[in-house]
Amino acid sequence: MKIFVRRSRLLLILLVGLLLPQPAQALQQQEILIIANRKIAASVRLARYYARHRQIPAANLLFLETSAKETISRQEYDRDIRHPVREFLQAFKGERPLRCLLTIYGIPLKIREQPHSKPPASKDRKRKAPSTPKTITRAAVDSELALVLIDDYPLAGWVVNPWFPGAGPQTLSRFPKNRVLMVCRLDGPDPATVERMIDDSLATEKKGLEGLAYFDARWPEPLTRKKLSGYKLYDAALHHAARLVHKSGRMPVIINDEEKLFQPGECPEAALYCGWYSLARYIDAFTWKKGAVAWHIASSECASLHHANRPLWCVSLLRNGVAATLGPVYEPYVQGFPRPDLFFGHLVFEYLTLAESYRLSLPFLSWQMVLIGDPLYTPFPF
Repeated sequence: MKIFVRRSRLLLILLVGLLLPQPAQALQQQEILIIANRKIAASVRLARYYARHRQIPAANLLFLETSAKETISRQEYDRDIRHPVREFLQAFKGERPLRCLLTIYGIPLKIREQPHSKPPASKDRKRKAPSTPKTITRAAVDSELALVLIDDYPLAGWVVNPWFPGAGPQTLSRFPKNRVLMVCRLDGPDPATVERMIDDSLATEKKGLEGLAYFDARWPEPLTRKKLSGYKLYDAALHHAARLVHKSGRMPVIINDEEKLFQPGECPEAALYCGWYSLARYIDAFTWKKGAVAWHIASSECASLHHANRPLWCVSLLRNGVAATLGPVYEPYVQGFPRPDLFFGHLVFEYLTLAESYRLSLPFLSWQMVLIGDPLYTPFPF
């Protein structure tokens, strides 16, 4: 286990900031569309609560009539969410264009797999062909909403995020950046938790996030990151994220490079966290600072935010006090996660909000990932 101590940060911010892609214009309150479910009183109330505290215009609230369930069909998504949101965006006449969608507690979380026609019965067919990323049509509602202004795209598999570093000219031509929206969600196990997340984000911005940063890798840092892929690439990215946070001078950093994860009681005053791999088994190692940002790399950790009967990481983190997290609603494959070094690198070097840090670190859209928190949250203000 390595412990990095605080160091002078002004020069390091300037130097390391040069290594990160430069942002577009910072996200503004007038550029957010709040989407709530008219059928759920708490959804409407939380939408108005957030709009009031963030001074978002009343014209930027959209109340849909959709299912109260977390999981919906593709047909329900198209009819009740996609089409009304698209029509609203196309007709919107605000002072600034809408660049970010904020789904509120009560908006469905995920879209189930589309039914496929069954092949003719055959004695030779012993088993169903396994799903692969190229054939999967289930997805997170929020991930699909990022492409709500795109006229047509394949629903099977993922779409490369044009904001992700290295997106090629074919992606940029097919999915212009100005047509791809940021999407964030204010959701959790109950309305009180959502309200607390809003309050904590606003309170933390007044003085900046303080505490300790914890990163939980599984192996020692490799000598080079060249030719790494899959698990090794993301493990190396955790080491790199730890070094970026350390270089920022924001807070002391502790990184665990053993396969054994942080254990109960080992992580006091946690403000930032990223680690892996404890599938559907939250480890209560942390005491969370107000405004903490934390996420865990494991499959389906955001399969439910309301009725989880297992200790999934996303809902457990929210229950225990974090202000923002992220995770997949189904199997994302490791390459579907945001790159930890990009996400935390953007977050600590001052110029990006939570939603913008996520947008620039997420490889794929029309896929499984969900960001949960206040999109305007800036843990480290100037």
